[in-house]
Amino acid sequence: MRPFIPRQLEHIAFGLLLSCLMSLLISGVATFLATGIVPGFMWNWLTSWLSSWAIAFPTVLVVAPFVRRVLHRLVIAP
Repeated sequence: MRPFIPRQLEHIAFGLLLSCLMSLLISGVATFLATGIVPGFMWNWLTSWLSSWAIAFPTVLVVAPFVRRVLHRLVIAP
């Protein structure tokens, strides 16, 4: 597969994908624990995921640079 995202947008694509997958997983677990497998479970999961993703994506973009700076101070260079 040929790359199609410019290097300068990599951090945004990373945040998009990470927030998508994490919010999908966490909202699925939270929806399951709150309701169990009931009729309409998938719809409930989808709606909770979309609202979670709307918060998670900008949060990842804002928090990621801070986390990188902290990790650069904690990780031992080779």
